[in-house]
Amino acid sequence: MSNNTIRVLVAKPGLDGHDRGAKVIAQALRDAGMEVIYTGLRQTPEQIVEAALQEDVKVVALSSLSGAHLHLFPPVVEGLRQRGAADILVVGGGVIPDEDIPELKQAGIKDVFGPGTTTAKVIEFIRDNVK
Repeated sequence: MSNNTIRVLVAKPGLDGHDRGAKVIAQALRDAGMEVIYTGLRQTPEQIVEAALQEDVKVVALSSLSGAHLHLFPPVVEGLRQRGAADILVVGGGVIPDEDIPELKQAGIKDVFGPGTTTAKVIEFIRDNVK
């Protein structure tokens, strides 16, 4: 991989046991030339932060279908900030009510992609926003 390859950590925080969407995104990002690390299911925010730092990623893509996104996504952003990695782009996806998106963005989630979002839109957003 070249030095400018975007490294992305795809993570499923919490007890959500459904990861088809996360796997679709992971494959689409790989197909777009990104290097993808998938954490697997049932990760804590702390485990996700640690994996992001160990893997030296530029992006953390969080997926939640369980309704716990307001409790699970912000601690990832805060954990990265506390560890000196506030420059890592954090995005979210899954089944997230529109009314929760402003709170997630205020917590540092750069964007939220819901059902029906094309993989092309996610790829474009990541490419346009990685520092």
